[in-house]
Amino acid sequence: MRPRTLPLAVACIVLGSALAAANGRFRWSVLLLAVLTAVLLQILSNLANDYGDSVHGADSIKRGGPQRAVQSGQITPATMRRAMGLFALLSVLSGLALLWAAFGSGGAFLFVIFILLGAAAIGAAITYTAGKRPYGYAGLGDLMVLIFFGWAGTIGTYFLHTLVFNPTIILPATSCGLLAVAVLNVNNIRDIESDRVAGKRSIPVRIGRAQAVRYHWLLLALAMLTALAYVLLNFASVWQFLFVLVTPLLIRNGTAVAHSQPSAPMKLNPWLKQMSLTTLAFVILFSLGHLLAA
Repeated sequence: MRPRTLPLAVACIVLGSALAAANGRFRWSVLLLAVLTAVLLQILSNLANDYGDSVHGADSIKRGGPQRAVQSGQITPATMRRAMGLFALLSVLSGLALLWAAFGSGGAFLFVIFILLGAAAIGAAITYTAGKRPYGYAGLGDLMVLIFFGWAGTIGTYFLHTLVFNPTIILPATSCGLLAVAVLNVNNIRDIESDRVAGKRSIPVRIGRAQAVRYHWLLLALAMLTALAYVLLNFASVWQFLFVLVTPLLIRNGTAVAHSQPSAPMKLNPWLKQMSLTTLAFVILFSLGHLLAA
C-alpha cells in the first residue's frame, strides 16, 4: 500500500479545504470523507501499480527502487487483483458518502458530474500501469498526476465545501499538481534504465536524463510562480507569502537530482521522499498563510 505516498494524496484535499475555509465555507464532514476517499484511491493506485509493473516487466531485479510485492512473490497476481477490487469498491462507497455530505438530496445534477469524475479517478488509479494499454507506459503519467493530484483534487474539494466555482483556484491547484508531478519525475529519473528495458515510455525515457533534469527545474519553478500569481491576485496579507519558505528545499531537491549519477539510481530514493515532504510542507504553509490572512 506504500504508506509513505498517502500524505501526498491528501495534499490537494487539504489545500482545497483550507482555501474554502479562508473564504468562510468549510465543513468537517466534507474534509474527512474527501481525505478518506483520496487515501483509498491512492492505495488502489499503489496496488494496481505493483500489479501492473510486475506483469509488464518494469519491476525486475534491475529496478532501482524498493522491492515490490507481486514481483518478489510475496503476493500472487490473483490476490492482488482481488485487493484492487476491494479498494475500488471502498473508494466508490466513500465517494458516494462524500457526495451525499456535500450535496444532500437536492443536487442530482452535481451528483452525476462528480460520479463521472470519481469514475475517471478510479479508472486512472487502475490503468496507470495495469491493463492492456496502461497510460503510464505511454508517458501520460505526468499529465494524469497534474489533473488528479492538482486540478481535480483541489478545485473539486473547494467546490464540495463552497458549491461555488472560483476560476483563480486553478493557480494553487496547478502548483500542487506540478509538485506532485515533480515527485513522479524523481521516481522516473531513478527508474529510467529499467523502464527503458521494459518499454515504459515515461517522460525521462522519452527525452533523456539531461532534459529530464531541466524538466524537473521547470516543474519546481512553475509551481512557485503559479502560487505567487494567486497570492498577487488575491492579496490580503503578507502571511499569504508564507509558502516561499519551501524555496530552499526545492532548490536543494533540484540540485540533488541534477547531480545524481545514472550508475547509482538508489541514491535518488531519499530525494524522492524529500520531494514528497516538501510538497506537503508547501501545502501546509500555503494553507496556513491564507487562513491567517482571512
